[in-house]
Amino acid sequence: MLGELQTLFKSALLQDDYGVASAVLGDGLAPHTRLAIYRHHVFTTLTEVLKAAYPVVCRLVDERFFAYAANQYIRQQPPTGPYLFEYGASFPYFLADFPPCRELVYLPDVARLEWAMHVAWYAEEATPVDPQRWRGLTPDGLACLTLAFAPCVSYVSSPWPIERIWRVNQPEADPTETVRLEGDGVRLEVRRIADHVMYRALDAGTFAWRAALAAHQPLEEAVEAALAATPDFDLTTALQTLFAQGLVVE
Repeated sequence: MLGELQTLFKSALLQDDYGVASAVLGDGLAPHTRLAIYRHHVFTTLTEVLKAAYPVVCRLVDERFFAYAANQYIRQQPPTGPYLFEYGASFPYFLADFPPCRELVYLPDVARLEWAMHVAWYAEEATPVDPQRWRGLTPDGLACLTLAFAPCVSYVSSPWPIERIWRVNQPEADPTETVRLEGDGVRLEVRRIADHVMYRALDAGTFAWRAALAAHQPLEEAVEAALAATPDFDLTTALQTLFAQGLVVE
């Protein structure tokens, strides 16, 4: 019974179904009035949550348009968990399919970068693994090995200069600076170090290698991806750097 009631209320809240609201809400104010008050609070709160996670996207499209896009997103993909800082992971993919954003081809990738930085900020701390644990593995065991990266680490690539777009839209940036969209694109590693979230550009081989490992592909497949991107990829150096930077936690 409770589940049915919650489903009815969710439909009333997100779909403006006042007929359903009459069945859900009891005495007092008119059902549509009471629902409008609650809906306003929910949509305002969730819009602010999205603005906090995507401040550059908001600045690029203007707050009024962002509020409109957020309204449509919330209706289609409301929260499914209790922690609001986790809400909005699919917003970049929503923007990619949102017709009013079609001409802003770089916007979904800027959103992906912002979400990666958001995740890095809230990620739990993790202890780097001791590479000595590898010593007992056979060559076949090494080839099949998968690694877990620190929760704050993620990889974002784009054909657009999203890191410059992000940088020139910071509060302290020079307002006269512009960004040319032409270029070779970027491959970025995003992570938190101490109390700072940072991103840095990687070469094609290193990005392919680390992104494959972060996606839990076996070591052998990650090496193949790196060699396809950069034929002279140096596995020994890449492994040493990986552990020296404390990226692997299991």
